[in-house]
Amino acid sequence: MSIDVKYTAIASAVGGREGSAKSDDGRFEAKLSTPKEMGGAGGDGTNPEQLFAAGYSACFIGALKVAGQQLKVKVPDDTKVTATVGIGPRDAGGFGITTDLVVDLPGLDREQAQRLMDTAHQICPYSNATRGNVDVGLALA
Repeated sequence: MSIDVKYTAIASAVGGREGSAKSDDGRFEAKLSTPKEMGGAGGDGTNPEQLFAAGYSACFIGALKVAGQQLKVKVPDDTKVTATVGIGPRDAGGFGITTDLVVDLPGLDREQAQRLMDTAHQICPYSNATRGNVDVGLALA
């Protein structure tokens, strides 16, 4: 598989889940903390799972817009995608994540919305990166 790269993001983390992360261009910087559910202090920082959920939901909206162009369906301006990312130990060892996306396409009938969502799931880079590796659930709001 080859990819014609159009943009490259660069970010670094220091200190792991109790550290910080920032992009090389200075546009993004975040304090990190481990949730209590994972044995951490539950501090006021964010965590990799929240960052993944935010990135996936934003990217999926972009994929919905591309799908809308392909299917000749206007994606509503107030479209919302909510990503729920879970993390925990795998039976095979190590840790894994799960993801559920709930897609809200106000004003579209369920058939159109389902077709848009299914097409976007084939387009979205996050969906393509996780396919076969992460359980991803899709649902319409």
